[in-house]
Amino acid sequence: MISTHQSAVSLQDLAAPDFMCYGCGPAHPTGLRIKSYWAPDGIHVVAKHTPREEFLGFPGLVYGGLLAMLVDCHSGWTAMAHHYRAEGREAGTLPRIDCVTGKLNIQYLKATPMGVELTIKGRVDGDVARKSRVVCEIWAGDLLTVTADNVFVRVDPARLSSNAHAKGQPPVI
Repeated sequence: MISTHQSAVSLQDLAAPDFMCYGCGPAHPTGLRIKSYWAPDGIHVVAKHTPREEFLGFPGLVYGGLLAMLVDCHSGWTAMAHHYRAEGREAGTLPRIDCVTGKLNIQYLKATPMGVELTIKGRVDGDVARKSRVVCEIWAGDLLTVTADNVFVRVDPARLSSNAHAKGQPPVI
């Protein structure tokens, strides 16, 4: 049976404990290490994050680049969690599912205050082949500060890396 409730172990820790992404990689020594979980509603994937002081933008406000990173990382994990569930598998079962950003479309609705725990909430709102549309929000308490409408693409990591390092070749995802 596929879990739809928040477990003690995050999607990142289950599916990719060796992942080195600065934003969401459990193995990154100085990264943010955000943790994403299925919400009890079985539709949304949620994460909590309190920005560190080095992510100050304007005085008292969170740097917009950090908010973009939170949306990017969490949306990717939302897409991957969706693919695992669509295949009737738990995160962490093999073969591993990986997705990369195809489009990141962020709207900053209101300034996001520092010193407040942020809730990042994502859901998949449609699939076409390997592409998933992910809608994501960032909440500072009861204040919705960021919305995003993103596309994530399911990839083969070895092929993606090979393409990224190929000279004179158009990328193939």
